[in-house]
Amino acid sequence: MHFGYTIVYVPDVAEAIAFYETAFGFRRRFVSEDGGYGELDSGDTTLSFAHHSMAGVLGIEISPATADAPAPGIELAFVTEDVEDGFRAAVAAGATAVTAPHPMPWGQIVSYVRDLNGVLIEICSPVSA
Repeated sequence: MHFGYTIVYVPDVAEAIAFYETAFGFRRRFVSEDGGYGELDSGDTTLSFAHHSMAGVLGIEISPATADAPAPGIELAFVTEDVEDGFRAAVAAGATAVTAPHPMPWGQIVSYVRDLNGVLIEICSPVSA
């Protein structure tokens, strides 16, 4: 088994895809014709978005992330050599700043933002062994 992709349920797939392209520089793979699903090439793993209604089609219940509620108990972590620049670019693209870049005791630089839908995103440097 291997980790294949992450799916984030959102109210507007095209808007989420456009935000992640601008904020993080990921490349669009596609958005379905009906706008219900889309994928980004984010490096080693696919980052996907599905419309909230897709959960019902799949027979699952979700608690949608929203910008005005506490972040869900999960985060997306994006690794970069330039955390400061990544943080600035994300905020300039519309992300909400949570924690500015700062060093951790183990040597990693971390910062946090929330996307347009309230999803928590860590922008961090690689972890040193």
